[in-house]
Amino acid sequence: MARSMLSILVLGLLARRASAQCCATAAMLRFSCSQLVIERLDPLVSPGVIGSPHNHQIVGGNSFNASMPPVEYDPSKESTCTTCTFSEDFSNYWTANLYFRARNGSFKRVPQMVNLGLEGNGGITVYYIPPYDGKTKVTAFKPGFRMLVGDAMLRTATGMCGGGIRTTITFPTCWDGQNLDSPDHKSHVAYPSTGSFETTGPCPASHPVRLPQLIMGDPTGYGQHGDYVFGWKGDALQRAMDQRCTGTTCPGLGTQSAAQATACTKEQTVKEDVDGWLDTLPGNAPITY
Repeated sequence: MARSMLSILVLGLLARRASAQCCATAAMLRFSCSQLVIERLDPLVSPGVIGSPHNHQIVGGNSFNASMPPVEYDPSKESTCTTCTFSEDFSNYWTANLYFRARNGSFKRVPQMVNLGLEGNGGITVYYIPPYDGKTKVTAFKPGFRMLVGDAMLRTATGMCGGGIRTTITFPTCWDGQNLDSPDHKSHVAYPSTGSFETTGPCPASHPVRLPQLIMGDPTGYGQHGDYVFGWKGDALQRAMDQRCTGTTCPGLGTQSAAQATACTKEQTVKEDVDGWLDTLPGNAPITY
């Protein structure tokens, strides 16, 4: 009922994941990115538009805005702070917000919760995961890289949890090696041609470069989706993947406290109530079944 390049990025809610046994032993970065702002902007789907069709919870670097052109824009150079635990991660991650509809027809945003063992203000849990075999290498995302996964218009059941609201948004792990983006923000990346990332399945010939797995943890609830704009400083992410770091412990990478992360915020561009009871969804977004 909520919405979704390197390893795994998880959005404080979570999408597909390997088995619990696999993930319990695999090396992976797992950290929190607190809420930067709730905002109706989407520089991938609606670039330059002030007031996108629906609003998002955005986390990461504070330079996030409506226009972030892939070649000229580098969050690691434009941002002055980040809401993420790793202080060198100025990437932006965003997902659509979930709303509760009361019997009287009014709406209220459902707040995101900080994941177990982490600290922060709402936000998401981010995972970057190298291959589970402990030896296969991945290529970190490059400056200007961005992608989107999921479909806001999906209205059929595809793997939602039956026991509660917990979604995991799992991004593709194969890249064409040339394009930092594509018109649909999806075609330059792909999933393994057979098997899965977890089983070190081969990438298709059209997308030969293996990426880390990134995971981010509507009335039907099937339209969950997530957006990603890479913004790690220098080669920090590549070093983390090569070292097969775990959790928030990674030699040579800087971290910051929860207090420092939550102090990084951004004012809304589209001024509107995001926490009170609303007569309509933000932007008058229609409810589709």
